[in-house]
Amino acid sequence: QVQVVESGGGLVQTGGSLRLSCAASGLTFAFNSKALGWFRQAPEKEREFVATISGSGRIPHYAGSVKGRFTISRDNAKNTVFLEMNSLEPEDTAIYYCALSRYTDISTNPSQYDTWGLGTQVTVSS
Repeated sequence: QVQVVESGGGLVQTGGSLRLSCAASGLTFAFNSKALGWFRQAPEKEREFVATISGSGRIPHYAGSVKGRFTISRDNAKNTVFLEMNSLEPEDTAIYYCALSRYTDISTNPSQYDTWGLGTQVTVSS
């Protein structure tokens, strides 16, 4: 069974940094054949797109709210994707979810992703 597991969340002060990881397991296909995405959900808000990266790792794409502060990358040899988050703001507080796409190409649409992790909590204090 294909699974993705997030790690690296925590409590950080405004302006601080965190690095999230997402490890995939149980794969029956090449990890680099699928795009991966990060989404987040804040209390009483809908889940929103954060960042995505193509299967090859060459094409990233970010939500406007995080562009220039967050960096998505992947290590296909280790079946792992990372989200480096810098200059964190209280508005970044949310549960962050990693998701494996059905496709190689990037997408901001959650319906394109069919395997989701349980999430990792990120809390940014002011």
